[in-house]
Amino acid sequence: MAGTESLWRREAVFLTAMLASETGIVGMNTLFKAATSKGLNSYAFLGYSYLLASLLLLPSHIFSARSRSFPPLSYSILSKIGLLGLLGSMYVITGYIGVKYSNPTLASAISNITPALTFILAVIFRMEKVNLKERSSVAKVMGTILSLVGALVVVLYHGPRVFVASSPPYLNFRQLSRSLSSSNSDWIIGGCLLTIKDIFVSVSFILQSLLSLSLVLEHYLSCSSFSLIFYSLYVSILTSLTGLVVEKDNPSIWIIRFDITLISIVTMGIFTPVYYVIHSWTVRYKGPLYLAIFKPLSILIAVVMSAIFLGDSLYLGCLIGGVLITLGFYAVMWGKANEDKTRLLSLLEKEKTPLLHNDDQI
Repeated sequence: MAGTESLWRREAVFLTAMLASETGIVGMNTLFKAATSKGLNSYAFLGYSYLLASLLLLPSHIFSARSRSFPPLSYSILSKIGLLGLLGSMYVITGYIGVKYSNPTLASAISNITPALTFILAVIFRMEKVNLKERSSVAKVMGTILSLVGALVVVLYHGPRVFVASSPPYLNFRQLSRSLSSSNSDWIIGGCLLTIKDIFVSVSFILQSLLSLSLVLEHYLSCSSFSLIFYSLYVSILTSLTGLVVEKDNPSIWIIRFDITLISIVTMGIFTPVYYVIHSWTVRYKGPLYLAIFKPLSILIAVVMSAIFLGDSLYLGCLIGGVLITLGFYAVMWGKANEDKTRLLSLLEKEKTPLLHNDDQI
């Protein structure tokens, strides 16, 4: 009885952590969207928040470094971490600018096409084989098609409103709501940028496999915040440099006022390491599939938050596209899980076969 209660308590902790993580992601997008109405610039937001995240993580690395020995940093390792930082900078820039043009609901819906895009790139680089005689391959192909169709629907088709958000009694809320609303052209631009963001995410996954980055950085990625500190610094520096070039005629963007703009930067700086810890901990004890199961939930959270805090309404196109993307997401994940299970059973059979031969000889 005590063991059952302990198991349920442990599962409840994982469930609560994942719900908090997904809510936090959507909350950050919502807070950022609101802060843009006060003049917050995407480049300043990313540069300051990722710098703050790296500074907050520095003490934990100092304490962990006293009890651990790390391999010496070489040019190869630094350049590969830098490559991840470059890709990270590209997808956080396109992602948050995409949110600025659209809304957190679209960002949450589009983010679920990442497995489909990764599968397409893996097939192109011959890291995945498609065999339509196997159910796992059929599921991944059909899931990919559903995800891409859903993404096209949610970006290109607005449709009528199926849910109209009521205006809460906030001061100047109507004016804020008008400043946050997106036109059809802005919606399409935002959707395209968010799709590009997920392409960059998928490319980073493929490069980690092609260049064996996960093996090279194993000592730094496990049990240490070193990689996240370095990654956050790279993102901060690269996004700041990009902002200096793009916004060279507007230096005032780097001046942060004591209002929601500062709150969003500090919140992002604190949330980034917390998010990393939750995901690392969950993957370690529950596996990556458990982590992925919760991703489509962010769409529902985004709809609720956007309605409450931004006054966004839900349109038919977003609803239909979100359902298609979610179905495609789960189909791809099911195919991948089934494929991994088949591969594991095949390896177990191969390990048993020599033992059977030995028993026959005896």
